[in-house]
Amino acid sequence: MQQRTRGKRLPPEIFDLPVEKMREGYYTDAYFNHTREVLLRDERQPRVVMQVFQKNHAYLGGIDEAIAVLKLCADDWDDLTVHALYDGDAIGPYEPVLTIEGAYTGFAHLETVYLGVLARRTLITSNVVRVLEAANGKPIIFMPARHDHHRVQTGDGYAAYVAGQVLGAEIGVTSDAQASWWGGRGIGTVPHALIASYGGNTVLAATKFIENADADINVTVLVDFENDSVGTALEVARALGPRLWGVRLDTSGQLVDRSLWSELGDFDPRGVNDRLVHKVRDALDADGFERVKIVASGGFTAERIRAFEERGVPVDSYGVGSALIRGENDFTGDIVMTDGRPSAKVGRRYRENSRLELVG
Repeated sequence: MQQRTRGKRLPPEIFDLPVEKMREGYYTDAYFNHTREVLLRDERQPRVVMQVFQKNHAYLGGIDEAIAVLKLCADDWDDLTVHALYDGDAIGPYEPVLTIEGAYTGFAHLETVYLGVLARRTLITSNVVRVLEAANGKPIIFMPARHDHHRVQTGDGYAAYVAGQVLGAEIGVTSDAQASWWGGRGIGTVPHALIASYGGNTVLAATKFIENADADINVTVLVDFENDSVGTALEVARALGPRLWGVRLDTSGQLVDRSLWSELGDFDPRGVNDRLVHKVRDALDADGFERVKIVASGGFTAERIRAFEERGVPVDSYGVGSALIRGENDFTGDIVMTDGRPSAKVGRRYRENSRLELVG
């Protein structure tokens, strides 16, 4: 596995950018294309300093990808002087993360693209860091693939990986696309679909899964198909023995697990809750399966994970989906110098940042 180290950037080719379309301005807001056309027709080539920043406390993502956009799609990369922070850097409000100096017409058509890259990847990296912090170092399974377009998987998976590197925590992703930039593999559990395909027999489905799985895969089985997580977890653990790494609790937020039917009244019994996790843990331990891990999923957010951890709920790993791709972390690009003169527009002030490093 490639470790992320400050000072080493991903090569531009890894991003598989649609270079010709980017150069043509296909992905660019029309007004930037019009601006560039006006300047070119007027034979005006202002040399500018562009600073890129955002307005939150966040963790930077997408900077290597943004640099790749400039390297591969600007008119003349050698004409540009670019300074940048690194993926995973903690950043503050209005702190420049990228500066571009050169002929404006050479990169004006790329602003929409590199700002969008930074916005998306920083959002994901920051969200994952917050979830990892809430989980107190416990592994997280990054599970938003089904909640968004497939074309975002690769970069989002890398942004999640960067977040794990920030905290030195384990991140699992669920598709090979999400893992491709850092040389990992997609992981997963024995899913409901396979269980349904074997007539709702979780043990049979899990057994067939293992017969076709690599020996080094940590086999995790969903145990809520029959809404009897305690009973199914025990059946699976007894049948699979040492091949079972963990069981995953994923009870719908509209359902109450069978083990809680006699305890209704003083708590919300729906979905994956404290008592359900404790019941599964206690049952496994009592039957000699202390080594079997418990993965909890289904509507988990940083806030909900933090509450579980504060209450000491015995979860070993969390699966988090749509919460990791929600929110905003927008970036802005400002021209702060034109032909050596500071911009006259209010707010277009040059901001020093000694952490920025020259991009070769």
